[in-house]
Amino acid sequence: MKINSYNCSLFEFSLNNMKRIFAVFFSLSILASGVWAQPKRPSQAVKLSDSTIIEMPQIIIIGKRDGLISKTPGSATILNSREIKQFAPLTSNELLRKVTGVNVVDEEGAGLRLNISIRGLDPDRSRNVLMLEDGVPIALGPYGEPEMYFTPSIDKMAGIEVLKGSGQILFGPQTIGGVVNFFTADPPSMEASRIKLTGAKNGYFSGFGTYGNTIGKTGFIVSYLHKRADDLGPTSFRLNDLSAKIKIELNSNSNLGIKLGYYDEESNSTYIGLTQTMYDQGGEDFVRMSPFDNLPIKRFSASTTHQLKINENISLKTTAYAYTTSRNWQRQDFSFNSATANKTGVIWGNTSITNGAVYMLNSTGNRNRQFEVAGIEPRLSINYNFLNIKNELETGLRFLYEKADEQFIIGQNANTAEGTMRDKEVRTGNSISAYAQNTFNISSKLSLNAGLRMENFDYERKILRGRYRINNINNVIRDTSIVSDDNTFTLIPGLGINFAVNDNVNIFSGVHKGFAPPRIKDAITSEGVPYNLDAELSTNYELGTRMSFENFLSAEFTAFILDFKNQIIPVSNSSGNVNATGVVNGGQTLHKGIEAGIKLDFGKISGSKNSYTLETNLTLQNSVYSNDRFIQVNGASINVKNNALPYSANVMMWNALGMNLQNGFGFRIAGNYIGSQYTDELNTASASSNGRIGQLKSRYIIDANAFYRIPKTNANLNISVKNLSNKRYISTRRPEGIRVGLPRLLTAGFEINF
Repeated sequence: MKINSYNCSLFEFSLNNMKRIFAVFFSLSILASGVWAQPKRPSQAVKLSDSTIIEMPQIIIIGKRDGLISKTPGSATILNSREIKQFAPLTSNELLRKVTGVNVVDEEGAGLRLNISIRGLDPDRSRNVLMLEDGVPIALGPYGEPEMYFTPSIDKMAGIEVLKGSGQILFGPQTIGGVVNFFTADPPSMEASRIKLTGAKNGYFSGFGTYGNTIGKTGFIVSYLHKRADDLGPTSFRLNDLSAKIKIELNSNSNLGIKLGYYDEESNSTYIGLTQTMYDQGGEDFVRMSPFDNLPIKRFSASTTHQLKINENISLKTTAYAYTTSRNWQRQDFSFNSATANKTGVIWGNTSITNGAVYMLNSTGNRNRQFEVAGIEPRLSINYNFLNIKNELETGLRFLYEKADEQFIIGQNANTAEGTMRDKEVRTGNSISAYAQNTFNISSKLSLNAGLRMENFDYERKILRGRYRINNINNVIRDTSIVSDDNTFTLIPGLGINFAVNDNVNIFSGVHKGFAPPRIKDAITSEGVPYNLDAELSTNYELGTRMSFENFLSAEFTAFILDFKNQIIPVSNSSGNVNATGVVNGGQTLHKGIEAGIKLDFGKISGSKNSYTLETNLTLQNSVYSNDRFIQVNGASINVKNNALPYSANVMMWNALGMNLQNGFGFRIAGNYIGSQYTDELNTASASSNGRIGQLKSRYIIDANAFYRIPKTNANLNISVKNLSNKRYISTRRPEGIRVGLPRLLTAGFEINF
């Protein structure tokens, strides 16, 4: 393996910062264990043999145990390992589509870049959603650059938690759309192994294996995933994902959890997509217009959580984590102008139409970026009585450091990552978060949640090289040293109510402040001038009910309003705005809608041992600019007030029919409907020649799968068909042209536990 100076500095950062964080962490843990440890008495800890898994000491958003979701002050969904097995998803996108209010935008079909929106927010790189894995942030930079260029593979997940209500103020910094937490399997209480294999045509293969055991008071699980494809639609990729989780019982009141991870991916991911004429003519849906584009991603991560039970009513959980991500993206340059110099001679599209043809250039733009994140978060849980009311207090403090090192290198031909450095900068940020949420259990039926979160983010942008206007000449590249800093501070209150009408019906309601900090490079210009870009601020309201009857019927109905004082409108390349940079204050927007989810099991109603299920999830929403906002178009000023926000569908529906028989056979057929969407602020219906603007038509995509549990074994077989009707459709016009949804794809899988 070639080791360059960056790899060395990355490794050095990881060691140095992890040493500092873990040293502080272990010092606190040892001190807490010694000071707070109770006199020795018979252990009250659950014996290892009493459970098939050891629950790791880690941050949980909702909780994996049945019944916990009913106590959540807001709309929430848990997608568990059973659902993952039954639906045999190719990517996490397929599972997230069954969550009400969630719109998933496929970019390359492989699920490598997650683009999801919640309740009409912009889905670009999932930047409006707080993304976690086992409770730890996974975005490039949680504050300064919250894009999802790394996405956890569904192949290794044990489930997904999605939280949309006021309870999300415990997790920040984003508290606008919701929290998505991917969680992996915990160590087993006894020796256990698992192998899962999935294959399809065009070289698609996924192989996942785990081994875990408990020896004495230490439990561990090690997992490895290898996944690849030669032609999954337009995408070829390979990835290796190695991780380990360890739980150590230090004493009857204290345990320690450690997680280590290494992720290595390389793909031909690209920004360029089809022109409208290419799509209309057909036959080139998955052509590789820029065959030399290459995106390697490497990620190292480590986290550790110490959990201390101080007494029956007080517990302290302290989590420390650090991760590094490198993302060096080689992309070939192109132009819509036939007069552009340095062309390769390769042309895509129709040259007789203005902006209808793409001219490939003999140069590359190499966007090399490296990110470092480290944080520590002690979280205290206290149960206490006050005024004859049982209270549950959860409070904590988090310190987080992040750094982005970014370079732009101009390659001298169509297939090179080396050349002239055009831009270089370093962005750093330090944040302090504090939060407290108290649950007042007023009665056995009524509880009130009141919380407050404080976010303070200090950030700096240091520009070392860039393009400037010198002596009336534009874009002169020169070294410089421009340093500018700024700060974002806010208080985020939240209030939630949960009322149990009876054992089967709960009513919940909540209101909280939505907050998301501006990205550093958007908030400060390349000349070092602060844009005075506001944080995204909203007031979010929810009212809903959850129902559960004897496990044969479960349902959740929610009405919501997101009232933005200011929503940040992305104008980055990834959001489809090629000729603009940064973001703008989008002003006031209003999102309102209704979500409904129902699951019915006819087998349990009839008393049958077999299961026959019907599931339906429906979202009706309207997301618009709610105040005057003027855009200059060809010299004219156009007011987009009451226009729909880009990529916000008014109607989304997911439904499924399923059958699980006692003989081990089962099947599922599921359909996903997404209503029409506009792709720009002007709500342009007609398609542009370059394919980047135009209305996306509604679509209904059907997936089906069958599975069989082999008798007297712990083995399962499954066959899955994606896009059963082989529907051809445009999934997105971002980042720079049309992306076509995957055609019909048959996959086959085998899984065994032993």
